[in-house]
Amino acid sequence: MDTSIGVVGPHDLVDSVAAVCEEQAGVRVHRFDYDHETQAPGLVTTHASGVDAWLFTGIVPYTIAHDALTRPASFVDYSGSTLLQALVRLLRDGADVTALSVDTLDTAQVDDTLAEAGVPTDGVRTLPYRPGATAADMAAFHRRHAARHPGAVAVTCLASVHDELAGELPVFRLAPSPQSVRAALRQLLLTASSQIQEDAQVALGLVELGPAGAAGPDLAREVGMLGGSLSRYSDTMSLIVTTRGPLHDASHGFTALPLLHRLGQRHDIARIGFGLGHSGAEAERLARRALARARNHGDVAAVVSSRNDVDILLEVVAPAQGPVSEQSRAVVASRVGLSVATLDRLREITSANGDRPLTTRDIADGLGVQLRTARRMLQRLELAGCAERSGSLDSGTIGRPLTLYRVSL
Repeated sequence: MDTSIGVVGPHDLVDSVAAVCEEQAGVRVHRFDYDHETQAPGLVTTHASGVDAWLFTGIVPYTIAHDALTRPASFVDYSGSTLLQALVRLLRDGADVTALSVDTLDTAQVDDTLAEAGVPTDGVRTLPYRPGATAADMAAFHRRHAARHPGAVAVTCLASVHDELAGELPVFRLAPSPQSVRAALRQLLLTASSQIQEDAQVALGLVELGPAGAAGPDLAREVGMLGGSLSRYSDTMSLIVTTRGPLHDASHGFTALPLLHRLGQRHDIARIGFGLGHSGAEAERLARRALARARNHGDVAAVVSSRNDVDILLEVVAPAQGPVSEQSRAVVASRVGLSVATLDRLREITSANGDRPLTTRDIADGLGVQLRTARRMLQRLELAGCAERSGSLDSGTIGRPLTLYRVSL
């Protein structure tokens, strides 16, 4: 069975990287190119269901898209053979390779590669990539180095930096070497193969519907949308049979289960316990445990249980009428990984901003957490129905634009 790899990068690099990947037997390649690095998360989110793994043409798009990844992913490293090939070309053109300025790459990797080639590194300066760094920052770095070392070559990994400096000072843009692409692909295929095997795990779901407890046409339709099959397990329970992969996708990465919400609207009781196992017997045992956990969470609840005593609450639907109760707030806080006190603080931040949508930076600053933490928090709140995206705001950096959210708590 072929492994489907999505190659993500700028227009002029995707085809060359994809061509190297297509040399590998058992690999099917999909090309996803962009005009700017900030488009990488959108490509990943839109096409996630069509690939087994992602290969990025460099560390910058990989880092920007990291939080949107739900599949194994890797990036092509520009150090090693890629940097050595660049040195050969620069030497052939008569450039002084002892006074380079190099952006994006790690300092130790650059020094080690040059040292192996017998190139002195005392006059070489590097600016490793860090999230939030801008093309202007990198261009300024190269200009400062060129001021101290006239004629020095600026080596960059970004087209935007190359375009800004071209005509102003000597600049060379790194591109993935075939050897680097093959190395990244080999590592990615090992990870993807393991993930594919994990996705093929048996997933059994035990379903309780009240008061009749019998499987009706509505449940059959829901299970069909999940890509599984439905049968009677006992007089009061039904059995869903599927695999881990479809369940993971249908539950938004084991965070929420839309079918449970719909079932809860039609039945007084709707509880589901999913078990993930390497055999039917193991999955059934874990499904029984998951259903018992779901009963403890209320009349409408779903839990996934896997080996090593891992239980994940997928969704609990609170009563629609009346104000949000302390119990409901505690459930929402648990699902999004917050304390009730933090949830209350988030509600205060929302109220203080009135009708203005919030950005991840607003939440990060208000709660004193990192942007990545705030982003994941808002994504979980969105899945819980407590936040809604309302656009985006340019962050002014190389990184992704800030998503605007309307939060209702």
